[in-house]
Amino acid sequence: MAVSNWDEIRTAFHVARLGTVSGAAEALGVHHATVIRHIDALESALGVKLFQRHARGYTPTEAGLDLLQVAQTTDEQFTQLVGRIRGRGETVAGDLVVTSVSSAAHVFVPLLAEFQAENPGIRVRFLTSERLFRLEYGEAHVAIRAGAAPEQPDNVVQPFFEFCPALCASKGYVDRHGRPEGEGDLARHSFVSVDATSPAHRAPFARWLERAVPADRIVFRGSDERVVRDAVAAGAGLGFVTRSEQAALPDLVEVLPPRPDWAVRFWLVTHVDLHRTAKVQSVLTFLKDRLRAAGGTA
Repeated sequence: MAVSNWDEIRTAFHVARLGTVSGAAEALGVHHATVIRHIDALESALGVKLFQRHARGYTPTEAGLDLLQVAQTTDEQFTQLVGRIRGRGETVAGDLVVTSVSSAAHVFVPLLAEFQAENPGIRVRFLTSERLFRLEYGEAHVAIRAGAAPEQPDNVVQPFFEFCPALCASKGYVDRHGRPEGEGDLARHSFVSVDATSPAHRAPFARWLERAVPADRIVFRGSDERVVRDAVAAGAGLGFVTRSEQAALPDLVEVLPPRPDWAVRFWLVTHVDLHRTAKVQSVLTFLKDRLRAAGGTA
């Protein structure tokens, strides 16, 4: 018969170490009858006596001493394992998995690179996808999500920042077609927007554009905001670009400044089981501090 119950082996270890059933029961926090039952079951499974019973307690037999040596080594290794596991939760090191939508990667990549440089024990994995990574399944440590506040159970949700673009055009487009003189002048211009199949099509600024201009004036559509940015920079038409992206594209002209009703809210989401670990708290604090210094928008 195979021995598969670590509780019985651990009980025998404490009996051998302390010499009495009552001592082992106290150390393990169980009733003395449980200790006796574990010893009897273990001896039955092994087919050998592990202890000599006498008035003063239990003395290990030769087989019992062999068991004591193996169990002691196992107990020490398990204690070391627990210490290492707890230590990982108390240090800023190891893999850090962060997920977000790809359209906001230009905001987060520099921040995460800076965080990694300040914490060389960290290995960053930044996963961009439109699918929802499941924090409860351990798919990520931190999710940066856009839109309405997430409502999944067992998640800790904190407001992060607003993604608020401006309506822009390239200098070449303005040279050819001029600048709109206001919202009433938009209908004579060409526009770039996200495709209706893209999740970004639900963003407030994209919905506003669909209402503000005739459908036939949207002459170029792309799968995400990166395509829109590149098409606007190439002169295909007017489109939404964030000010942080404009800084890297000096050929762009801001036609209409950001408006509150165009803004997309982003949220920091963590699972309650990992929220208080040093690694997660460290990156959350870092990201919030950096975005706060930038005014909370991108």
